[in-house]
Amino acid sequence: MARARPTRRLPATVELQLARLAKTPPAGDAWLHELKYDGYRILCRVEDGTARLLSRSGKDWTVHFPEVREATLELPVRAALLDGEVAVVLKDGRTSFQALQKVFSGEGRERLVYFAFDLLHLDGEDLTRLTLDERKARLAALLASSPSTRAPTAVVRFAEHVLGNGPAFFTEVCRLGLEGIVSKRRDLPYVAGRHGSWLKTKCLQQETVVIGGFTDPEGTRAGIGALVVGVRDGKRLVCAGKVGTGFTQTMALDLRRQLNRLETAACPFTPPPDWLGRGTHWVRPTLRADVTFSEWTDDGRLRQPSFRGLSKAAVATARPGPRDR
Repeated sequence: MARARPTRRLPATVELQLARLAKTPPAGDAWLHELKYDGYRILCRVEDGTARLLSRSGKDWTVHFPEVREATLELPVRAALLDGEVAVVLKDGRTSFQALQKVFSGEGRERLVYFAFDLLHLDGEDLTRLTLDERKARLAALLASSPSTRAPTAVVRFAEHVLGNGPAFFTEVCRLGLEGIVSKRRDLPYVAGRHGSWLKTKCLQQETVVIGGFTDPEGTRAGIGALVVGVRDGKRLVCAGKVGTGFTQTMALDLRRQLNRLETAACPFTPPPDWLGRGTHWVRPTLRADVTFSEWTDDGRLRQPSFRGLSKAAVATARPGPRDR
């Protein structure tokens, strides 16, 4: 059994362990499963009475999240290195990347949370060779020893998990409208990189949208660059953004041939989406597409959309305000 190694100081830099994207979560008791938070991956260094927050690329983000820095300084440690995610928790319990972006302009800072899901170093011990089960047990004990982290409104919180039952847990997470899950092998050490012992499975929404235009391909792409799509709002067609992934080359070339026959000088969207800029080809809005996406943004666009194919289904109807609530 691996043991923690003694170390004098925290390492100057740390390469993060990353999750590989999976279509379905793994089954079996060898895995534990955490919620996937829609935020920023942040390493927290507590040492010599100071705390620093580092981004995935190693940049110092302490100034952006002073609430997290102050909360981690209350932990009863001399030195510690925590791995986690800073997110904004909405009233319904979901985390929102859009809401996190607004924090930088001062909005919603009271809902900031640092979800700690791993503990890499603690008071002179390098824990990275321990199993994930052991590391999370040490992390849970550390956070439980601080009154500031036990409150329901605590800024620093332990990232809870379930053991086994990955597919059932994923189904329930998606039913609740959450982001997805991250599945991790319980018996392995912390190893930098994306090698398959951590897997992320995303919950996706699906809609049928109208194709109102397209952009030219760039670089080595063929056929089209992206589709410009919309949803119905009464008699209006409201632009819902661009869809630039999910096409094979054959699909893109076939779409281009069909769209060329529908090209028109008139923009079909009301109001015209001036943010698209020049170079967009407008088409008569007769073709419909099925797309998957993560959520509707507050300004009515699809976030992270992917093309699934042409559709004969009814088109989505525009709704006021955020549409994923």
